[in-house]
Amino acid sequence: MEHKYVRSIFLGYLFIIFLGGILLFLPISHFGELKFIDAIFTSTSAVCVTGLIVTSTSENFTFWGELIILILIQIGGIGYMSLVIIFFLFIGNKLNIDEKRAMKQSLDLPNLHVGAFIKKILLVVLFIELFGTIILTIQFFDKFKFLDALWFGLFHSVSAFNNAGFSLFTDSLMGYQSDTISLVTISFLVIFGGLGYFVLIEIYENRKFSKQFTIHTRIMLYGTVILIVLGMILFLSIEWNNPKTFGGLSFYDKILNAFFLSINFRTSGFNSIDIASLKESSLFFSTLFMLTGAGQGSTAGGMKITTVAILVITVIYILKESNQQPSIFKRTIDQKVINKALAIIITSSFFVLFAVLILVETQNLPFIKILFEVCSAFGTVGVSTGNGDILSFSQQFDSFGKSIIIVMMLAGRLGVFAFGLILIGKAKSKHFKYPTGRIII
Repeated sequence: MEHKYVRSIFLGYLFIIFLGGILLFLPISHFGELKFIDAIFTSTSAVCVTGLIVTSTSENFTFWGELIILILIQIGGIGYMSLVIIFFLFIGNKLNIDEKRAMKQSLDLPNLHVGAFIKKILLVVLFIELFGTIILTIQFFDKFKFLDALWFGLFHSVSAFNNAGFSLFTDSLMGYQSDTISLVTISFLVIFGGLGYFVLIEIYENRKFSKQFTIHTRIMLYGTVILIVLGMILFLSIEWNNPKTFGGLSFYDKILNAFFLSINFRTSGFNSIDIASLKESSLFFSTLFMLTGAGQGSTAGGMKITTVAILVITVIYILKESNQQPSIFKRTIDQKVINKALAIIITSSFFVLFAVLILVETQNLPFIKILFEVCSAFGTVGVSTGNGDILSFSQQFDSFGKSIIIVMMLAGRLGVFAFGLILIGKAKSKHFKYPTGRIII
């Protein structure tokens, strides 16, 4: 991992966040008073495709403010480096080796063939978001005028595919909890965005199943299905008779909303029920889903499905006392990959627990809600127990508390390895090796 490229990406995100905050702070972008920290928080949440809000998107921002948020979401989802490369390709300039390496670092590309890959990404994004916009516009047209329905459809399609969770409805999608088409459309937009560009492009190129999918794609597809089903089982078993959540719904609507909740609790911030009414057991176990997140190279955050899958497989092999290297789909998992997965999980856990400790000691608010909010920020999820109204729980934090959430959103979007490299720097190369020590565990 090249330190200079990571630093460039980090500074780029900071620049876009502050530019977005300044634009949102302008009088033309919002109604009434808006604190600068809240403008920066909103910009960070949009660029990091999180969805936590401390000021109402629909009530406190003008059309121009909403448009700025939408653009920030798109930049954050695709990655600002991708947009830079698209611009260079558009004007006909060839990329030098440093630009290719920076792009490879930004999107975790397997090689330096970035031009062709970026063109494929752009086509995938435009096609999926356009398809989602058309379906959602038709659904929203029942309640709104055409232009309003079109704007709502576009905004929610872009927000869903980029796993941002921003909504122009004050109650998110609670008003559509019985609308199968809307919830399923949003759900699949979130799933497609969470799978990652590598997986989407590979599925398209291999749509006739002429050859086998790569190990990464297979882990992502199986892992996504397993996590969705596990989430549904968890929420249905805990919330089935809760009158404030699933209790008053029909059998079909319980299944539909459990499906929607399970998907959005890992990657996106939409909700069709009141999150604050969930039982504490649901809130606690959902933090595990939020920290897991979705796929590498996707619009989502978290530790990533592949990371957790590798560690689970390794643990199983260790418990079985197998004398073989861990493997999956008849392929051996390299020890370096196992080490990296372990490092990501430990570092992520440390970041989250440290942030929770700071907020618990400084904000004087309930522990479980702080834990939930921090996991939502770090996983760039965006679901929240709320402030008692339509805003996120972060709205109750002071400026220092909001700053901690901002850092967690940025860390989750950038990735713990890259963020850790920014904080502690790169280790010096050593050309010697210490003798092996015997440690009892």
